[in-house]
Amino acid sequence: MTPNLPPDLQGSHPDGLLPKIVHALATKFFLPPGMDHLALNTLEQFGEEIWIADGAPVKAALGFHYPTRMAVIRLSSGGLFIWSPIPLADQLCAEVDRIGRVEHIVAPNSLHHLSLLDWTRAYPAAKVYAPPGLREKRKDVDFDCDLKNTPLADWMGEIDHVVVEGNLITTEVVFFHVKSGTVLFTDLLQQLPRNWYAGWRAVVARLDLMIGPEPNVPRKFRAAFVKRRTARRALSQVLAWPAQKVLMAHGQPVTEGGKAFLARAFRWLGKNP
Repeated sequence: MTPNLPPDLQGSHPDGLLPKIVHALATKFFLPPGMDHLALNTLEQFGEEIWIADGAPVKAALGFHYPTRMAVIRLSSGGLFIWSPIPLADQLCAEVDRIGRVEHIVAPNSLHHLSLLDWTRAYPAAKVYAPPGLREKRKDVDFDCDLKNTPLADWMGEIDHVVVEGNLITTEVVFFHVKSGTVLFTDLLQQLPRNWYAGWRAVVARLDLMIGPEPNVPRKFRAAFVKRRTARRALSQVLAWPAQKVLMAHGQPVTEGGKAFLARAFRWLGKNP
């Protein structure tokens, strides 16, 4: 693991008081000055039939830490699609239950599986979806489906997805919510607040393009795209979506001009084959 990669964590988190303790410690020690007002584990409507919730930052090697975010999409059936779940605190669970029934729990890449087991235990009737590489890593999770480049009947016509292959770090599944016009990225796009790190970590983050005027593809992920032709084919599908907004797990959401933003963010990858 390189110092500035999101942590590859496994295991589950007990419920009860622990999420509240983690929340308090994270707010005190991990959030940078001026950001301790953030409401964690609280659903906020992001668009039509889509909500987001920020979780406590997670700590990686050498003191690097990352903000976390999940999304909840309500399908026409009333069922909920949970994307990149954060730790399941009591308050978050109650808010999720108020807007619908959890039917789909999705890990969008092999790095974002920290809280899967807690969610599957809380919602045992929900289907659990594995991105490439995660089923082998998390043998303790009973996955129902592997995410591939084939449409899924469970959310056909409401959510589209593309598997972005060719990266040595992780194979990410990018989603598009049709009703809100939102593209959901996990780690391939990031933008941390300017004062998120201090000292040498801030220098590393700027050099890696994790900190900048708008979300960007970190340099470590650019270097890891060893099969660029494969990646371009996948991203050409992403760029064809009528994106209005772009959501990411580690960064400020883009709330307008999503299609033009994505074209800028992936211009470095070159023209489509």
